[in-house]
Amino acid sequence: MERKATSGRRRGRPPKGAGDYGETRESLVRAGLEVLTEKGLSAAGLDEILRRVAVPKGSFYHYFSSKEAFGLELVERYNAYFSRKLDRFLSDPSLSPLQGLKAFIADAASGMARHDFRRGCLVGNLGQEMGALPEPFRARLMAVFADWQVRVEACLEAARKAGEIPQNADCRRLAEVFWIGWEGAVLRAKLEQNAAPLEAYAEFFLAGIAR
Repeated sequence: MERKATSGRRRGRPPKGAGDYGETRESLVRAGLEVLTEKGLSAAGLDEILRRVAVPKGSFYHYFSSKEAFGLELVERYNAYFSRKLDRFLSDPSLSPLQGLKAFIADAASGMARHDFRRGCLVGNLGQEMGALPEPFRARLMAVFADWQVRVEACLEAARKAGEIPQNADCRRLAEVFWIGWEGAVLRAKLEQNAAPLEAYAEFFLAGIAR
């Protein structure tokens, strides 16, 4: 009798249709992206995210099997979004390769200013708290950074072929250095609540690779 009454549903599972399920899950992802670009996963309690979407805490595990699974989903979503942004600027045929990189930097600074420098890089935020995260996050975050580096490396290779940077430039190493420094500049911009660290780093990096 009890088995029939529960119908195999998890505790707290809301009786919603497929459309409601998808919409609510997507709302949780959007709220999670907003919160985790401001805070890390450890600092962002589920309660804060759930309040934004008005989802009862007991219902969360209907949409995600665990907080870890939720966090990894957010990494995937953020990577997809950010990769599209990189491609939009770095592959813009109306811009030279270095102009595309500069346009990406300017857009990133503008985006941080639009949110009063409260939001930074979700992947960078999670990387800073790796000691408190489950081990699967390490490999995923490293893979994301590697993917971004490949995109910047391709941009720098195009810049080398176009004569914008020296022919002997090590584009792979430069792309790695760009992301190491960029993530630090984003963190500093959040701390100081202005774009000066982003501008200083961009000026330093671009001057260092110029012919």
